[in-house]
Amino acid sequence: LVLHVERVCPPPVCAMAHIVESILTSLLQPDNAVIQQATAQLKEAFKDPAVLAVMCEVLTTSSNPQIRQFAAVLVRRRLTKHWKQVDVTLRENLKCLVLEAIQREPEHKVRHAVAQLAAIILKNETLQKWPQLFHFLQQASRSSVPEQRQVGLLLLSTVVEANPETFQPHFRDLLRLFHHTLTDLSNKAVLHYSIQTITVMASYIGTDETNLMRSLIPKIITAIRELIRMDELQAIEAMEVFDELMESEVSIIVQHLSEVVHFCLEIAANRELGDNLRVKALSCISFLIKLKSKAITKQKLLAPILNTLFPIMSAEPPLGEMDPEDNEEDDSDLEEDAEVQTPKHFSVQVIDMLALHLPPEKLFPQLTPLMEPALLSMNPYQRKAGLMCLAVLSEGCADHIRHKHLQPMLQIVCQALGDESQIVRNAALFALGQFSENLQPNISNFSEEIMPLLLNYFSSLEPSHLGHLEKAYYALENFVENLGPKIEPYLPTLMERMLASLRDSERNRIKELSVSTIGSIATAAESLLLPYFPAVIEHLKGYLINTHEDFRPVQIQSLETLGLLARTLGKDVFQPLSEECCQLGLNLSDQVDDPDLRRCTYSLFAALSLMMGDAISPHLEKMTTLMRLSLKSTEGVVTHYNENKSFVLFDDDDEAEEEEDSQIHDEELEEDDPDIEGFTVENAYIDEKEDACTALGEIALNASGAFMPYLEPCFEEVFKHHESPHMNIRKAVYETLGQFCRAFHRVCQSNPVQQSSTALRKMLDLVFPVYFKTIQDDKERLVVMSALEAMNDIIKDCKGEAVQDAQRLGDICQVVRLVLQQKTCCQDPEAEDGEDDDGQQAEYDSMLIEYAGEGIPLIALAVGGQRFAPYFAGFLPLLLSKMKQNSSSSDKSFAVGTIAETVQELGPFSAQFVPRLLPVLLTGAREENEEVRSNSVFGLGVVVEHGKEAAFEHYPKILGVLSSIIAQEENPRVKDNVCGAVSRLIMTSPERVPVDQVLPVMLRSMPLKDDYEENATCFNCIAFLYKESPEQVAQHMKEIVRIFSHVFGTEEIKPETTSTLLLLLKDMAQRFPQELQNAIMALPADKSTKINTALASP
Repeated sequence: LVLHVERVCPPPVCAMAHIVESILTSLLQPDNAVIQQATAQLKEAFKDPAVLAVMCEVLTTSSNPQIRQFAAVLVRRRLTKHWKQVDVTLRENLKCLVLEAIQREPEHKVRHAVAQLAAIILKNETLQKWPQLFHFLQQASRSSVPEQRQVGLLLLSTVVEANPETFQPHFRDLLRLFHHTLTDLSNKAVLHYSIQTITVMASYIGTDETNLMRSLIPKIITAIRELIRMDELQAIEAMEVFDELMESEVSIIVQHLSEVVHFCLEIAANRELGDNLRVKALSCISFLIKLKSKAITKQKLLAPILNTLFPIMSAEPPLGEMDPEDNEEDDSDLEEDAEVQTPKHFSVQVIDMLALHLPPEKLFPQLTPLMEPALLSMNPYQRKAGLMCLAVLSEGCADHIRHKHLQPMLQIVCQALGDESQIVRNAALFALGQFSENLQPNISNFSEEIMPLLLNYFSSLEPSHLGHLEKAYYALENFVENLGPKIEPYLPTLMERMLASLRDSERNRIKELSVSTIGSIATAAESLLLPYFPAVIEHLKGYLINTHEDFRPVQIQSLETLGLLARTLGKDVFQPLSEECCQLGLNLSDQVDDPDLRRCTYSLFAALSLMMGDAISPHLEKMTTLMRLSLKSTEGVVTHYNENKSFVLFDDDDEAEEEEDSQIHDEELEEDDPDIEGFTVENAYIDEKEDACTALGEIALNASGAFMPYLEPCFEEVFKHHESPHMNIRKAVYETLGQFCRAFHRVCQSNPVQQSSTALRKMLDLVFPVYFKTIQDDKERLVVMSALEAMNDIIKDCKGEAVQDAQRLGDICQVVRLVLQQKTCCQDPEAEDGEDDDGQQAEYDSMLIEYAGEGIPLIALAVGGQRFAPYFAGFLPLLLSKMKQNSSSSDKSFAVGTIAETVQELGPFSAQFVPRLLPVLLTGAREENEEVRSNSVFGLGVVVEHGKEAAFEHYPKILGVLSSIIAQEENPRVKDNVCGAVSRLIMTSPERVPVDQVLPVMLRSMPLKDDYEENATCFNCIAFLYKESPEQVAQHMKEIVRIFSHVFGTEEIKPETTSTLLLLLKDMAQRFPQELQNAIMALPADKSTKINTALASP
């Protein structure tokens, strides 16, 4: 294949070409003075309109490949900005020139630069205006000459990458071409460019091309296997094709899922291959688990995955080395250790992904036979692997572990803390920290066993072993944070040790860890920390004014702990310091340019707003300005360039007359510049944006009216980030937008003005569509949960204002229904029917459905029973489907709880649903799981209370079930709900209940032990019965007075219930003085004093 254009260089162009080549040569010299002079000369040269032709001459005639590459890059960048100014004749010449140059060019880098130049010309011209390009691509890609095939496919991959939509009409032809080129297994470049082009096409594949693309998968696997043998770096790049297909068209992969998974496992298991390639293979498996967990289990791929992962996780490091996280002197952060990308670390992340996306009932039976021998092995690295498994299971399988495995798993971890190998002890500390984070509240019940163990462990540590000490702090901090009052016996020892570290340690890292742990201790201890507060605050103040660079981490942590102290110690303690803290935070933000420090000052401001309320007003302008600047900032964005990096620093575009044109194209250039491979953002700057967002929302709620002058600019800035590529920023945005709406609604309520109501409606009109789109389209479950929670909070606070529009009410119900039907993007909506008929789900999938379900009773409350009843009729079958015999206990509990709460809000309009609800609730009341029983019993009560006549005929059956439960029930919450249900039955239709038999049994079960919400119902029932028949109630005076004496003065009853009981007690004193006096005398002294004090109150 030869394209040859006879070109004669005009003498002026040739002469100028020599000058330009000389300038470009100078620009490549390692001498700044020479470069500066050459830059000025080149800018001058670019003012000549003939410069483009001169550059083309250099591109085709220079003997230096670097100069040819530089010329191609400069021509391309010139055309990117100024195509419209290029003469038509020169355009046509350029088209011929690039096709001729690319086939004559022997150097790969220059070829690539010329291919990018062709891509820019095509972007401006289209294929119709450049038929020679398509003809060249067809001829060269199918050439019998290997070198020409390489050139053709290089050009094809480059122009398709830059103009994918242009080639869409030709996708079928291209896919047929790749069926042919992917068999050229000895030609590395042909394989690489073919797969590179397929990767670009994947996002644009339509239904017409799906089958052709699907049939390519086996050939792609074979081609990558060959690339691995020839060039691992290109193989890693080629494996991006799987990522792209999974991201955009996962159904193409599913039919070949087993082949892809086994191929990736084969790579991951091969220790002869490089770590990056093995990690890439594990990453593909992890992504497939996330997207297609049901297909993974259905195609029986779980066992091979686990059998491959375990040897990788258990592998010993090379002789004389340690895993990075086990290094004694390692001064790196624990989170940074977790991010180290080695096959060993990534295998643990794949287990984590399995736990997050597979039902525990499917994962545990296959994982346990691998874990148990590992935990008992003589090899410390196998014991470590077993403990790392336990650790990561605790997030995704938390409920399963809490209810079925907590004690034995905890025992294993605690025993491992005494292991002879520090490698194993490190893993045990990590596991304990993970358990403490994910297995609350149950794990805190073991504080008497764990706290002495941790404290003793701490005393045995060498302060010089910093890496190990960090892990001990991590475990301790996570465990104490959730102890609540149970921390009291250990508080003196804990605080003594932390304060000693602050006082005596010379290592800043130990001070930082101790300050952080004090924050966790404060969260649990609350007011119990007060005796230590003066000493703590004295240390923190000293740290906060220390501006040495190496002390910065301690300073940052001190700010974070100060915020926690403000939240936990309350107004009385912290109010006197609040103004000083505000000023301190603002001064630090001015003085220190550090994203972590700014992030912590924002959290401090949010904590201070909690106690200051409107009093924070004088500082709001500066605070909100700082946070908006953080949200706007592009600081921390790192641009990654390709091989043309050396040539992109020169910018020819400073001609005044072209300034406007430049501004128009600058943004396009940044987005489409082929010299830029991508952007990354440093984590600290992402965290800063997230915390700025979160703080703005919290301050808006707490400062209320004082925040209103700043609401609009803050709303606009936060709203811009609702499609951020960073998951945590999106989550923060949805929460904050909701808080803005709720804060505005509160102001409208306290000061109703038409203008404000209109503005609130506009805000809601912007926010709700964002939530709807996110819930349906976002691929991250945690983000969708955040959007659902924020939407629920708006509905809860704003009620009718949020749902007065019929269209919006329908849209809200529609997205909730989609989640319940598991048809949103993050729920694997393309799962084949019947894939989850066994009723088993990953816990996070169930949690997502619960978030959606929580909105149902809130919507009912907001719009009223009559308006909501038709919508509930649509939700009911979806809720009842969670009550199948094979459904999980958590699903059943969720369903009956949601039904019961919604019936309460439907009121009399729930009567139509009684025949469908009662059989389900009666069955649920006999369930083995106590939470399902408790919710079902509660549901029976409210269905009768609100269904009234529709439920009357079922009284005997309901009473029979409740009677059999109370006779044998041991769970206090279930018993409390039986008392509540019986009370509702009595108050709804007393004549249908044998009160003489039922009341004594109910009273013996009181006071309530767990579900104090039902106290109001039970005591209202006693008051109701007393009003109807005082003598009947007076017969049980001793029991009633005993119960009253227990609840008076406690938080178990609300103030209105206390008032009801006082009225009742005083009336009894009037009507039945002797019986009451006898009952009081039978009480213990402290209880009788409590009753007499109540009787004596005005």
